[in-house]
Amino acid sequence: MRRRHTAVLAACLALVAAVPSPASATPSPAPSVSPSASPLVSPDVPLTTSAAGRQRELLRRYAVDTWKSMDAMTDPATGLPSDKIDGSLDPATRAKVTSPTNIATYLWSTVAARDTHLISRGEALRRVTRTLASTARLERHAPTGQFYNWYDPRTLEIVRTWPENGSAVQPFLSSVDNGWLAASLMMIRSAVPEVSKQAGALVNGMDFESYYDPQARPDAGTGLLRGGFWPEKPTGCSVESDYNDSGTKVHSTCHHYGALTEARIASYVGIALGQLPPEHYYGMWRTFPDTCDWSWAEQKPVGTWRTYMGVNVFEGTYGYRGMRLVPTWGGSMFEELMVTQLVPEDVWGARSWGRNQPVYIAAQIEHGMNEAKYGYWGFSPSNDPAGGYREYGVDAIGMDTPGYTSDQERTSVDYGFEGCREGQPEPESYGDGVVTPHASFLALRHAPDAALGNLARLRANFDSYGPGGFYDAVAVRSGKVAKQYLALDQGMIMIALGNALADDSLRRHFATRDVTARLAPVLRQEEWAVVPPK
Repeated sequence: MRRRHTAVLAACLALVAAVPSPASATPSPAPSVSPSASPLVSPDVPLTTSAAGRQRELLRRYAVDTWKSMDAMTDPATGLPSDKIDGSLDPATRAKVTSPTNIATYLWSTVAARDTHLISRGEALRRVTRTLASTARLERHAPTGQFYNWYDPRTLEIVRTWPENGSAVQPFLSSVDNGWLAASLMMIRSAVPEVSKQAGALVNGMDFESYYDPQARPDAGTGLLRGGFWPEKPTGCSVESDYNDSGTKVHSTCHHYGALTEARIASYVGIALGQLPPEHYYGMWRTFPDTCDWSWAEQKPVGTWRTYMGVNVFEGTYGYRGMRLVPTWGGSMFEELMVTQLVPEDVWGARSWGRNQPVYIAAQIEHGMNEAKYGYWGFSPSNDPAGGYREYGVDAIGMDTPGYTSDQERTSVDYGFEGCREGQPEPESYGDGVVTPHASFLALRHAPDAALGNLARLRANFDSYGPGGFYDAVAVRSGKVAKQYLALDQGMIMIALGNALADDSLRRHFATRDVTARLAPVLRQEEWAVVPPK
């Protein structure tokens, strides 16, 4: 059953990002491209005025076309975007579902289009007003104020039958999907003053304590967020809960979000709204510890224990081809870099995120260009060019042992866990690598030349660009292209372009004085032992 979803990464990642207890184990060739064709260019090297002007014009052209796809995905009557649309941008091919994250991506894309002068202030206001009005009409879970995962963007009804195959859908409420919607509403409060009251009313009615299990990390004295909950008991694993003391029992997912992955947006929102304790941020693992109790993880980390806000934190890093970095769960670009498009964590956490994100990008480039020798890089969950939807990433820089792989063949590494678990020989070769353009756009902040060079080669060597900008993914050895546009992936491109072209306007809109006062002091404290490439 193909339930791909822009935000549903939430659901997909919810399943793969489960943190077990310590005891738990568990065609035609692409054009030839030299791996050295796109070195990692330091963002510290100044561009000449003419080069900077050309780069800016190119980014603007990408923004113009990407905005066309966001516009085409959106129902003109309700202002709600569909989950995806065919590469032709034919309105008849719009998906018949939307989600909280889809709505979030459209809201920030509209502000990005306004701030980069693709649309007027008046048009942006009309669009945002229409979207907020429809969002306010969506049925919510009354005891928590949270939004359900799937709605029909035309009728605004909760989706209970999947349109593509008629299967039953059990209503679910996702912490990360609601986190993205709340974050976008917080951004709208500042970005569009005319609707600040409406956006504020929506976000203030959302209670993130409903996901927060305060007993999830008794060893640390803090809690973690559950992946979400069902109002009615599901057939699979669930835990009865009432974390916000509403008097209404729900059925939470059995897993927590225990790693610093994309799901951290819900933690940031909860802390910024004063609903979650700030020390919760330190309850999430940087890496799991270096003892045999955790030897099921991808590799043995190197790190030390430190205490922040009364919480003991293992500040570990993974090694990858001469670098050291803090991994994500699966090793994908969106896990590391989507959040920072709204939350200036590389500024507030200059010695943690500010160090890690450039090295994470360098690791992705190193894998694509030199280890796997694809000639291209940028691995992140996307449409599968062979059909369906899949998680892609660099297995070695993810905490999950199976990990997200970069190719269709699921070629993975197993470094072992020194002293606890034997490793396996490294792969002799990689297969049909799948590259998604949104990954390069996410890298613009730290490696603009490398990102634009990668995109230029994808466009020159494949049928990868259509009326709405870059198609979703390219299998670089078979040459197959996923010719669809997804709200999540196009939304990531739009927000990255908005920040690049409008002086980080999307981040400034989010980082208001009250948000900064609550989040910046928390992120400011850590210093990760990251080692950049030589």
